[in-house]
Amino acid sequence: MEDQAEELREMMKKKGGSTSAPQGGSLQREIKKTRIITVASGKGGVGKTNISVNMAISYARMGKKVVVMDVDLGLSNVNIMLNAIPKYNLLHVIRKQKKMKEILVETPYGISFIGGASGFSEIANMMAEERQGFIEEMQTLASFDIIILDTGAGVSDNVIDFTVPADDVVIVTNKEPTAITDAYGIIKIIATKIDNAEMGINLIVNRVANAGEANKVADKLIKVVQQFLNVKLEYLGFVYEDESVVQAVLRQKPFSVETPRCKASQCIQHIVGRLEKTEIRGAGFGGMLKRIFSGD
Repeated sequence: MEDQAEELREMMKKKGGSTSAPQGGSLQREIKKTRIITVASGKGGVGKTNISVNMAISYARMGKKVVVMDVDLGLSNVNIMLNAIPKYNLLHVIRKQKKMKEILVETPYGISFIGGASGFSEIANMMAEERQGFIEEMQTLASFDIIILDTGAGVSDNVIDFTVPADDVVIVTNKEPTAITDAYGIIKIIATKIDNAEMGINLIVNRVANAGEANKVADKLIKVVQQFLNVKLEYLGFVYEDESVVQAVLRQKPFSVETPRCKASQCIQHIVGRLEKTEIRGAGFGGMLKRIFSGD
């Protein structure tokens, strides 16, 4: 895989950019500013996709250019939340059937999204010429400030693969004992796969009645992670159990759009505000491309 990584670096140098330290050039400046956020959960049904979409909208309201990439290789749900059916996905780009700009779906909410990336596993088998074309297409996403990767639930290889390129990983759980246990399980696996100094692993506790209930869950996870894993877990905040969220899901609209002043919407704004105040600890968009091809 190291040969692939070296090819990537040479390709990007020819385009005027770099996967390492800033050395000038417009492409490098674009790559450097893009933040990759992976949202994951150890268990299904905890509200991961709902949080991904509404975080994206909150970022957009801050003036950020945002795209949500649905990388759930099994059950893609971002399009359901946004009530939009994408005609194309990354598989069409990999096979050179479409350009990246042709698979981007614009929404009325100020964000873009890319539908279920079912062909992403084909990247590993690309020939050099195919990789160069794909890299060039992926580089067009460097114009975005924020890329949110919405993964599938669980601890499959596909899910873990999409945590490695991220600057920040957001783990979503709720108060259920099984959700807490599974959240710890995915954090444990992530901790063995990454350079912990480069990545922020963050926690959101979803669907709670009050702050005390959320703090109890967060404290439990943080303590066990500190005791058994060589990684720091940051508590980003919680999201209230809110009937407005249920009604918005039924109408296939983001709750932060349907009821922007509801308790859940305010929680998302607070969470995004906290995350935005932290610096990008990973390698940004250039690092994402490098890791995809190096297998690191």
